[in-house]
Parts: sequence; structure tokens; C-alpha cells
Amino acid sequence: MWASWWLLPLVAVCTADRFREEAERIMRSTPVIDGHNDLPWQLLTKFNNRLRDQRANLTSLAHTKTNIPKLKAGFVGGQFWSAYTPCNTQNKDAVRRTLEQIDVIHRMCQMYPETFMCVTDSQGIRQAFQEGKVASLVGVEGGHSIDSSLGVLRALYHLGMRYLTLTHSCNTPWADNWLVDTGDDVAQSQGLSPFGQSVVREMNRLGVIVDLSHVSLATMKAVLRLSKAPVIFSHSSAYALCAHRRNVPDDVLRLVNQTGSLVMVNFYNDYVSCTPEATLSQVADHLDHIKAVAGAGAVGFGGDFDGVSRLPSGLEDVSKYPDLVAELLRRQWTEAEVRGALAANLLRVFEAVEQASNHAESPEEEPIPLGKLETSCRTKYGYSEAPSLHQQPGALLASLAPLLLSLCLL
Repeated sequence: MWASWWLLPLVAVCTADRFREEAERIMRSTPVIDGHNDLPWQLLTKFNNRLRDQRANLTSLAHTKTNIPKLKAGFVGGQFWSAYTPCNTQNKDAVRRTLEQIDVIHRMCQMYPETFMCVTDSQGIRQAFQEGKVASLVGVEGGHSIDSSLGVLRALYHLGMRYLTLTHSCNTPWADNWLVDTGDDVAQSQGLSPFGQSVVREMNRLGVIVDLSHVSLATMKAVLRLSKAPVIFSHSSAYALCAHRRNVPDDVLRLVNQTGSLVMVNFYNDYVSCTPEATLSQVADHLDHIKAVAGAGAVGFGGDFDGVSRLPSGLEDVSKYPDLVAELLRRQWTEAEVRGALAANLLRVFEAVEQASNHAESPEEEPIPLGKLETSCRTKYGYSEAPSLHQQPGALLASLAPLLLSLCLL
């Protein structure tokens, strides 16, 4: 009896080691594709995107949750890097800031070609896996980054953007954000405006994944009804376990199941436990819940590393992914389910988005109504209210009449 009591802790340690070893075995052939990492934002705020600054060396980068050794230890094989610019850039320099963040992602691949491979399609991810590199993709976080322009949306696609989060924590002129559901913001589009619908259709046409993290409940449902391709939540968790409006409620999870879409679980403590403290086990609870409601094919990882201030005990940085996978195995997830959550589910969604795209189809062209825009810092070229050097002589004289009259009265 005493001998068996003494052996219990040793048995527990050996069992834990077995699950960890099994996790590493699986991840060697199916590394994790993470849906959201804010390292590019850290590079901006700490080094103004100067990658040659000695302190910015990604092999020894300190005081971040992400660097090259941690990525390798975590078996990270694919990463959507966030090209993020805050809401206070809306109607100002959002497009420029977004371009600079896309640029720094491309330069990461150029500066560390032995580690990162910038890719733009599902086949590129598979190629990076084969070469043992981190498939690096661009996710633009916040619809304000396109400045309500379908032309900018298309330009960002050509620069490598493969998902667009429709809002950040602010409304765009065409989609509502999650703060509408808390009462801290006012609905402007009742989910998605007619122009917002054009944005979603154009993303479908191009092959850009629609990301619904940060959007309002009405926006989630409107997009899930409209989109011809599956969508993702790149970094959101389960509302049933933590009633935070950044999370996904069960009725939406059922729509996720019906549309073949994907929820990539966020690790931010406030979205995991609704308190400042959380644990790896509680993150696994979210994965369990989403699997139970939306199906095993609807689960992924979207850690939000380097974008949040509090992370669970046991998931302190990107090196800890094998411990989370070991926990899922301990909870009797099958190997196929684990491989799905790691990569296969995202690859399935990405391939479906690619198959739904149609570059031969005519692009969306109808601009957003001028009245929907904040116009104090923008010109109005192209809108009927805007003066044009190409007006007919009669129209030009009519537009100059008030000025001529005022001169006559001098």
C-alpha cells in the first residue's frame, strides 16, 4: 500500500512525459499553423521596424513572446503575422501604416530565409513544411486598413494579404465591431452595410480569407450568411466559457459548423477565464467546447502572442505549443483531431477559399457613398460633388459663377 502511494507521483510524471513525447512526434510532421501573432507590431514599437538594429535580431530577441528559437521549440510551421495599425489611424495614415507592416513581414523573410518563407497560398504552406521553415503569411488586422476602398483591398491582396479582419475595436464605415455588443459603441451598419457586403464579395472573388475576430454579433451572422467561402475567427475563444464579447457564442459556433468555418482559440487571459489569471488547462477547455459544439474540424490555434499583456500559466510564449497539444492528447483527442487543430483545419479552409475565388469574374466597383466617409482629411476626386478639371465648359462656368459674382461686387 505504501509502495503504491509512493509510486503515484512517478506514474503521473511518466504519463505526462508520454503525452509530451507523443505531441512532439505528431508536431514533427504536422507543425502548428497559428492564426495571429503580433511580433511585427513589437518590431515597430520597439525598433521602428529597423531589423538591422542589433536588439532586433530575431535569433536573440528579448522581452517578446516570439523569437526564432522559441518558434522552433514550439514546432511552429505556419504563422499569420499581423499587419496591424491602431484604430486611431482610421481616416488618417492607416493605409501607409499597414503598408509598412506588410513590408516588415516581407523583410523578415528576406533577412532570415533559413527560417521564414513568405507564402501566399495553401501549397506554399505545405512547401514550407517540407523545407522545415515557418510559412509566413500576412493577415491585416482591421478593416480601417483599406480606408473603405475596394482598390486598396485589391492592392493589399497583390502585396500578399491573405486574410482581413473586418474590424478592430472600432467600427468602419461599413462594418460594426464587438464594442457595439457591450454598449460602448453605437451600431452604424447594423452588422454589415451594402458596401460591406461588396467588401466580402470581393474578398471571396480574390481569395482573401474573411476574419471575424473583433466584429459584432450582427456582423458575424451577416458574413456567415453571405460569404461563399468558409471564414475564420483568427484569435477568438468560446463565449460560453468566458462571457466576453470578443468570444464566439454557441449559436454562431453552430453556423461555423454549417459553413465549414474555423475558430482559432485566443490565449489572452481575459478571453480565456474572464479574469487576469488563466491556465493552459482552461485554454484546452475552450478547445474542447468548440469541438463539442462546432465539430473537431472547426478548431485551431490563434495565440495572439505579442499582442496581449497577460497569458496563461503554461503558455507563456510560442515555445509552449507542445504542452497544449499534450494536454489535448491527455483528454483523449485522437491523433487526427490534433492534426486538424494544428494545421489541417486551416489548410482545408484556405483551400476552400482558393477554390471559391474567381479572378476571371468582374471586380466589385461601386464605391462607398461619400456621405459615409469622414471627409475632413480627404479629397473627393471621383465623386459627383468633387470639382474636376475635365468638366464641360458650361458646368465649369456654373461652378465658377459664385466666385465671379463676388469679384464683381468688390
